[in-house]
Amino acid sequence: MAISVAAATVRPLNSDRSTSLSSTSSSSSKLSHSSSLQFPRQLPQIRIGDRGFSARSRPRILPRVEAKKETFSSLDELLAKYDKPVLVDFYATWCGPCQFMVPILNEVSSAMQGKIVVVKIDTEKYPSIADQYRIEALPTFILFKDGEPYDRFEGALTVKQLIERVESALQVK
Repeated sequence: MAISVAAATVRPLNSDRSTSLSSTSSSSSKLSHSSSLQFPRQLPQIRIGDRGFSARSRPRILPRVEAKKETFSSLDELLAKYDKPVLVDFYATWCGPCQFMVPILNEVSSAMQGKIVVVKIDTEKYPSIADQYRIEALPTFILFKDGEPYDRFEGALTVKQLIERVESALQVK
């Protein structure tokens, strides 16, 4: 079941501190004896130490994502195109940590421009590639060098951690 918050507008029904909602339940309902229910209009604030918390949300700014979309007939063709190491991010659109990695991968791509190429592969659209590389957790990153898997790691990382991991893999192995 999906609920669209944007489609509904909530307005106070009266001017006192509570909003009255009429009961529309059937006579067999436990609430049928009550003609209305009272709910507080304002959410209470909770104090913990010297900090207060409330239910108000902050506006969030989503990062602008710029990507160059190219089509290849196979991953091998994609890997053969580049003479640099290729970092492949195996992800899914429903995966929260994968979405967290979008701005991080953009930063890593910018910071390591000229050293590596960053590529994203949707495991839902290309399950055969995910099966070929035994992708069992998301996000999974595979670093390819000379067209062959060189290093592999799973899970969300910070920009610093991801850059260190890639640089370490390229220098050590």
